[in-house]
Amino acid sequence: MVGSQTGRAARRVTTGRFRHFMAIDWSGALGPRQKGIAVALCPEGSDAPGLLRPPGHALWSRADVLDLLLHHLPDDTLVGLDLGISLPFADAGAFFPGWEESPPDARALWALVDALCAGDAHLSASGFVDHPRASAYFRRHGGREGAHFHLPGALHRRGRMRVTEEAQARAGCKPYSNFNLVGAAQVGKSSLTGMRLLHRLGGRVPVWPIDPLPAAGPVVVEIYTTLAAVAAGRSAGRAKMTDHAALNAALSQLGSAPVPGCGAIDDHSADALVTAAWLRTAAHRDALWHPGDLTTQLARTEGWTFGAA
Repeated sequence: MVGSQTGRAARRVTTGRFRHFMAIDWSGALGPRQKGIAVALCPEGSDAPGLLRPPGHALWSRADVLDLLLHHLPDDTLVGLDLGISLPFADAGAFFPGWEESPPDARALWALVDALCAGDAHLSASGFVDHPRASAYFRRHGGREGAHFHLPGALHRRGRMRVTEEAQARAGCKPYSNFNLVGAAQVGKSSLTGMRLLHRLGGRVPVWPIDPLPAAGPVVVEIYTTLAAVAAGRSAGRAKMTDHAALNAALSQLGSAPVPGCGAIDDHSADALVTAAWLRTAAHRDALWHPGDLTTQLARTEGWTFGAA
């Protein structure tokens, strides 16, 4: 049953609550600007989603996205961020079992990540994963697997999972542990850099379900673009789209007009476009705001992926 922190408010305001839908494909890569960041926006109705560009640049920086969220959102926007908004907690009763500085909840985790990365430019997160204590919980490049990457007696080698990632797996997806920083499909770096951004929002834009869903104003949720692709008729193994024909076929499944263009498109842009259109169809589904496994404690520690049942 949904915890009282999120349940009553969500039931009161979800239907017809949002008028704009934004999806942000995020990146944890080093550097001032990221090829992997794509931002798409669509209004209510069936108009095609469109890609947004940062002022004066072809590529987004993480600071650009922070400025967008703080200062340039329509008040009625649902924003999906493709990253993990927290780390596993429920499996061990702590983010970092055995470390006395392990934070009690997600907001304190964001603050810790941002503090330990104060010397890292462009909202990167090397200072956290290289920290003498924090690094013991991560799998890093070069075969460096921390002593606490797995819990004692773990039955698999994928690393610790949040409850919402177990729900993603039940939907046919193949989620990775946010403690894993290795491999093309890893999400750990993007999640940690995203936590720095979320900390700097400072509560000015609520992050569901860590924050209650308010009756008005923009809201950020965690998204997993594979869930959107599956809803658009793709399989989890074929979630990535790299040409306009596949992209527009997926948009059609979501009741969206096609985007202009033909030929190749990068998968980051395609992910953002399809997910924005999917958010438009999903935001009014009451059940998605009330997943059966989401409790008040889980909401404040691990958070949840919007759309994971």
